[in-house]
Amino acid sequence: MMSGEVMLVILIVIGLIGRSPIIATAASILLVLKLTALERFFPTVERRGLELGLLFLTISVLVPFASEKISWKDVTPLFTTVVGLTALAGGAIATWMNGKGLDLLRTEPHMIVGLVIGSIIGIVFFRGIPVGPLMAAGITAFVLKLWEWFGGRWPH
Repeated sequence: MMSGEVMLVILIVIGLIGRSPIIATAASILLVLKLTALERFFPTVERRGLELGLLFLTISVLVPFASEKISWKDVTPLFTTVVGLTALAGGAIATWMNGKGLDLLRTEPHMIVGLVIGSIIGIVFFRGIPVGPLMAAGITAFVLKLWEWFGGRWPH
């Protein structure tokens, strides 16, 4: 069995190779916590880390409202044009899929390695941009659900 430290180093390397500084930094921080005997904070980080990350993500997305780069006149077309309504639907679908991805990662945390390696493949071969494991997990959860609907079974 692979130790936690070795797995974190592997994730750091994968993050660096895949040009995913978020993965590399997150694994580095956890490695530092582990090596400095601060693992007692792991349950708190696990319980509250996602909330804190989502808080900062939401703050960054809302900055254009606070800085008045986006006004009410910019928001009105969201409800009156096909492009705007499509954007609303896309946002709703993406957040729903992210929720399914979070559920999947909670029940199958080992899948993160496959998601990260898959992201690297997408970056290298398809010129993709890594946006994080949650959306990748959401798409994975969706594909697995489709697989189940069509009679397939996947080992847990």
